[in-house]
Amino acid sequence: MILRKVFNPIAVARYMRTELLASAGLSAAVYFLYHNQHLEKVVLPFSVAAILGSALAIFLAFRNNNSYNRWWEARTLWGSIINNSRIFARQIIANADNAVAIGKASSQQVDDYKRELMYRQIAFAHALRLHLRRQDSWDEIRHLLSEHEYQHLLQKTNKPNYLLQNQGIRIKEGMRSEILGAFDNISLEPTLAGFNNFQGACERIKNTPLLRQYHFFTKLFMVVFMVILPFSLIGDFNKMGIPALMIPVSILVSFVFGVMGKVGEVNEDPFENRITDVPMTSICNTIERDLKEMLEESNLPTKIEAENGFVF
Repeated sequence: MILRKVFNPIAVARYMRTELLASAGLSAAVYFLYHNQHLEKVVLPFSVAAILGSALAIFLAFRNNNSYNRWWEARTLWGSIINNSRIFARQIIANADNAVAIGKASSQQVDDYKRELMYRQIAFAHALRLHLRRQDSWDEIRHLLSEHEYQHLLQKTNKPNYLLQNQGIRIKEGMRSEILGAFDNISLEPTLAGFNNFQGACERIKNTPLLRQYHFFTKLFMVVFMVILPFSLIGDFNKMGIPALMIPVSILVSFVFGVMGKVGEVNEDPFENRITDVPMTSICNTIERDLKEMLEESNLPTKIEAENGFVF
């Protein structure tokens, strides 16, 4: 996720180098042909570019709006994962500690049980992050699970779902061993089901792209607009006696529309491990720190801070 408010113009130009080079080359070619080869007939009225630019702006606005909605929904879902992880931890800790207070379980049994479920919840957050980004660095969560569970996890296709399944099983086992009360599942099950819903919503965003029609025609209209623009500008600038100014103006206008197109293009996929993505690594770090702190552990992972205006 980008946090900085001011962008490096050189970095932006490098990011848009294809569009800038294409626009510069085409504008220079039109200027050369118009003045050196006397191809005045290729000049188009500016209204052509204006009409096409208006149509392009509508497509860009629609796609950018929907892209932001996808990004914001993804960020909201991960915010809910943070909140529900804290709620889940509080419920497990409070209910399990009550078993010690009433003499149903020993302090060691309860501590081991709480630690197992909290660590598995942390592992779920990390596993969902890796699952959505399609990364295979599962060693990151090895220390959070037993070796037996970790080996079984590696054999599963949907690893976050497997961890949630184990959470449900262990909650039932906790009720049978009286670490949890007979009615604790009434409050725990909706919380656990919420994680399934959050995962499903994230997978929907990941696996369902924005309508390809809008992506294709926006790209097509962008190319046509960039091609037509210098032909529409050269006549007016020639009448003003400054035809060479057409080149930078054409590049600038193409750059503006190109940036608008890129913004929508990168935001429509919030789980691709880019600087524009939802900062899932930072969110998982927050969940791990909070849950371990709730277990009264002192050896917390280092808090992930923004670097150079970016947080992942």
